[in-house]
Amino acid sequence: MSDFGSLRVVALAGGVGGAKLADGLAQHVAGDRLSVIVNTADDFWHHGLRVCPDLDTVMYTLAGLANPATGWGIAGDTTATLDALTRLGQDPWFLVGDQDFATHILRTEWLRQGQSLTAVTAKLASALGIPARILPMTDDPVATKVRTSEGLLDFQDYFVARRQQDDVLGVEFADIDDAHVAPAALNALRQADVIVICPSNPIVSIGPILALPKIRESLETSTAPIVAVSPIVGGKALKGPADRMLATLGYEVSAAGVATILAGVARVLVIDRVDEALAPRIEETGMRARVTDTVMRDRRDREQLAETVLAAAVRARR
Repeated sequence: MSDFGSLRVVALAGGVGGAKLADGLAQHVAGDRLSVIVNTADDFWHHGLRVCPDLDTVMYTLAGLANPATGWGIAGDTTATLDALTRLGQDPWFLVGDQDFATHILRTEWLRQGQSLTAVTAKLASALGIPARILPMTDDPVATKVRTSEGLLDFQDYFVARRQQDDVLGVEFADIDDAHVAPAALNALRQADVIVICPSNPIVSIGPILALPKIRESLETSTAPIVAVSPIVGGKALKGPADRMLATLGYEVSAAGVATILAGVARVLVIDRVDEALAPRIEETGMRARVTDTVMRDRRDREQLAETVLAAAVRARR
């Protein structure tokens, strides 16, 4: 454990990039002093089960179970259940492994018993031996909707079934105005010494978290340093459609474009060395720019980036 072990760190995350940095942070921050607030606007019902893709990606990554080839799902998982569903005439458009089905079955059972998503997630994480706290952004159902030339699509329809081929003309978060921030997530933010915005898609992974008014308000008034990491490197997203979304929504596809979205929330933006020339423009938004290697190819890269992020936060506190 590094010198950062005593800090109370809160990370906002969604997707593979967010999960990887959360894993890096877990190598430096002691036990439950790390809280990861996760996007839940991607959650949906599938074969009668409640599936929470971002929560599960973070959970499997922190448990050391994530499939290294994809970053999501469980390494070595089988697909016997999905194969059987296919034989029964179902379209296997959303890949769920057999071990993954177990997660969704228990989550659905406990939710139907009246337990909150926060409580259910804590039970699952505890069973997998994860000391960090994985916190849904809300216990209420919300849903990302993607506006395209073909109409308004459910996020998983756009992202998985249609393989992100549609131009994104707008994004909506259904029921976000009626949703309440999960109390555990809000308390974690209020008690944080450091807040990290992970390199997740700023539109559909970080965007829903910031769309909850009490979270944005908490961030804007927090005395804790808030450090973000750009998910755009050299004008491209390392994974997923973030670069294409930024372009069709009218943002510059660069770390500077990410800075325009996070300005007023983050105090420091960590960017990759290939984007060093953008640092002056980023600082024009009121954020400090910190240049380092941000591509996380392996576990060591995750730890080094997390160390850089935490060091930048500590400097910002002084």
